[in-house]
Amino acid sequence: MNISMTNILIADDHPVFRKGLKQILEGDGTCRVVAEASDGEAALQTLREQEIDIAVLDLDMPRMNGFDVMKHAEREKIQTDIIVITMHNDEPLFNRAMDLGCRGYVLKDNAVSEILECIRVVREGRYYVCPTISEYLLRRNGKATSFSHRQPGMDELTETEKKILRQLADLKSNKEIADTMFVSVKTVENHRNNICHKLDLHGANALLKFVLQHKLEL
Repeated sequence: MNISMTNILIADDHPVFRKGLKQILEGDGTCRVVAEASDGEAALQTLREQEIDIAVLDLDMPRMNGFDVMKHAEREKIQTDIIVITMHNDEPLFNRAMDLGCRGYVLKDNAVSEILECIRVVREGRYYVCPTISEYLLRRNGKATSFSHRQPGMDELTETEKKILRQLADLKSNKEIADTMFVSVKTVENHRNNICHKLDLHGANALLKFVLQHKLEL
């Protein structure tokens, strides 16, 4: 039985961390670390020159940080999924990474236990956000005012659209949602566009950030 290997770039300026992460990934049997980079410029050059399925990027790197690498990759339409791996449990940084199209966000403290699951989820076309960040985003919305008052447009959503929101909060892909609702992927995409319009959400991952922040209230 042939196993489809995932080609991975690890970009981090700490050689000991890179070595440990490489051992974890290659020990899984489905991942192949085809390149390593100790700074952002080298990481970006590798993305330009090699076919990389997933790039695991640290945010704090010399010469060019992880955000700048993602900006260039997005601008140059490089077809590589980005996973951010960082020590920062910080909402603004998380939001910025998601705005730049990252597919996975893992804290270094949890990397050993979460990185393989993150890669599996991302390869399935879904998003992975480490539980620590998810809980943080949920807690930040514990205000006394009603959700509908804080978020104009919620009362305009249909029951179908609300159901889709709840499934998105569980990080389900469009295909998974379509299968559970017995509709086409295109129909789910249309509903997502309608939801974004009603809630005045803009940006590549604005809807994902919204459902993660309001998961308990959906």
